Amino acid sequence: MTSYLIITLGCKVNQCESAALGHSLETAGYVRSDGMGIPDIIVVNTCTVTGKAAMQSRQAIRQARRRHPAARIVVTGCYAQTAPDEIKVIEGVDMIVGHDDKLRIADLLAREHHVAGALPFVHHRSVYGCNFSSMPSVAFEDRTRAFLKIQDGCNTRCTYCIVPYARGQSRSMPVQDVLDHMHSLAGKAVREVVLTGIHLGVYGADLTPSTSLATIIETILANTAIERIRLSSIEPAEVEERIVDLTANSGGRVCRHFHIPLQSGDNDVLRRMRRPYTREAFFDLVSRIHAHVPGAAIGVDVMAGFPGESEAAFDNTYRLLDALPITYLHVFPYSPRKGTPAATYPHKVPESTAKARCRRLRDLGDRKRAAFYQSMIGQRLQVLTETRTDPETGQALGLSDNYIPVAVVDGDVEANRMISVRIRGIAPDGRAIGRI
Repeated sequence: MTSYLIITLGCKVNQCESAALGHSLETAGYVRSDGMGIPDIIVVNTCTVTGKAAMQSRQAIRQARRRHPAARIVVTGCYAQTAPDEIKVIEGVDMIVGHDDKLRIADLLAREHHVAGALPFVHHRSVYGCNFSSMPSVAFEDRTRAFLKIQDGCNTRCTYCIVPYARGQSRSMPVQDVLDHMHSLAGKAVREVVLTGIHLGVYGADLTPSTSLATIIETILANTAIERIRLSSIEPAEVEERIVDLTANSGGRVCRHFHIPLQSGDNDVLRRMRRPYTREAFFDLVSRIHAHVPGAAIGVDVMAGFPGESEAAFDNTYRLLDALPITYLHVFPYSPRKGTPAATYPHKVPESTAKARCRRLRDLGDRKRAAFYQSMIGQRLQVLTETRTDPETGQALGLSDNYIPVAVVDGDVEANRMISVRIRGIAPDGRAIGRI
């Protein structure tokens, strides 16, 4: 039988799409490579959100070819959508597939027979004007959790961002399809579903009749048996009061976990990024969540080195984050992307300066995370146990509703169970230690 391997870079949406792509290949008769065998087909699902991500995508393609010279190499994802000509020149690529055709890869492979040394086949269509591409609802390897992409594309034009050019305009999964996927996942014993999207907070605005993220959450809670819903990244202006209230009052079914991009804590930089909020509004939002949802994990994306970011502007960002009750930071340096307005902006920040600022922010994030974990000692948390266990200790591993990895030290804990544990301490590897 023909075996396949998928290499995934980038965001949770990519992970979700890779799971669906694997399902489509298996439906077509492929078998997943177990990691020890030699795959016949390698699919590299790429990312291009930053220059580093695009470079890592190219490295992954070349590494796949070196490790498995006999395999057919298929490249898809955001980098394939935005820069197929850059991928064409990478030796050993057999096929380049844009977003709109990625679930057709099995059919395309059956149809196209590559000749060694020939240029790669390119299947690439515009993502503008297309409808929402629904994907199979697939549980991840641990069978306890699943990602469900309910929204794709983005209508905003932040001046640094290439994603709208890779994903097209915002479009949403119809409400009934969302419920059908939820019922399907519940029937597979999935206990937690992560709702994902490129611009998740505008879910439903394009549907007829229009709806909203808060409304689809309410609909899922009222009509499905899924025990836990987790939200992926939501823009600050779209964390409406109803979402905060649903999280606080759902009896644990909506996870106490918010991931909110900040990018900069300086108002002038935010204006030049074309971000529709201020540092003051962000401060008020995070403070409100912290007050209304005790124990909530609040993650933040932040960028360092945007053109024109002075020391004073960076200090505004650092001081804002330091003052807020956040849990963790995703930090990355600004990366110019061809075709975006910011790529032409003057007053570039030296790379060494951007890296130094990233280090300071990452150190701050580490301290914030450690303090948040420590604050949970003595508290009871709802933990979803995974099918895998710690290979060294044999302890059950799980994830709390507020995004803390937990090792459950009591014996004979079954996998895929929602259990209440009291946090007793923090292990050297950073996991919380819990007892039933």
